[in-house]
This record gives sequence, structure tokens and C-alpha cells, in this order.
Amino acid sequence: MVEILTTQDFKEKVFDYDESQQWSYRGDLPCIIDFYADWCGPCKMVEPILEELADEYEGKLKVYRVNTDQEQELAGVFGIRSIPSLLFVPLNDQPQMAVGALPKDAFKQAIKEVLKVG
Repeated sequence: MVEILTTQDFKEKVFDYDESQQWSYRGDLPCIIDFYADWCGPCKMVEPILEELADEYEGKLKVYRVNTDQEQELAGVFGIRSIPSLLFVPLNDQPQMAVGALPKDAFKQAIKEVLKVG
């Protein structure tokens, strides 16, 4: 299931950037965070792919979405300039950002290589 995050949710489930400058992921599973907007065409193309991946990898990773129009502070913290922007967050490593609508096989490759989920 894809979960929409507010800034408060993000601070509780992913990373509290007010509390620490040093990246420290709070989750118990790797995650993908989709920074999107409702008016964005490419974002709408990515949404069903993320839904499929959330089902396929249930229990192995989490999929979150952040509406950049509603959560402008959060988008600013991550320097989001174009959408969709996708943040791949492994459990014990630095997150990696990808920009643009990715095809499903590119997501699967990133899930395997960046998130280390088989």
C-alpha cells in the first residue's frame, strides 16, 4: 500500500531534519519516497507503478508519496526542483535521488541495487 506523508509523518517515519543534520533513517524497512504534485502528468504515470511495487514487495519495503504543493517545506529541505523526484532510502546507507518518471524495470533495478531488496 502506498502511504501519503505529511511533513509530520515524514519526521516520525523517515527522518527528523529539525532534530539532526546527520541522515538517520527511522524506518524498519527500506523505502521509496515519491515527491509529486496532482497536476504533474509524469507523476500520474509513476503512481500505478508505485502501487504495483508496493503490492509486489509488501513486507520488504515501504512506498511513500509526498505532495510537494501541500508539503513545500519538506520539498525545500530535499531541494526538489522538478517532479517526480524519487528518493530511494536503504536501511543502513545514504539515500539516493532519481528525477523523472522511471519505467517499472528501472524501479526494480534500484530496489535491488540501492535498497538491497531481492
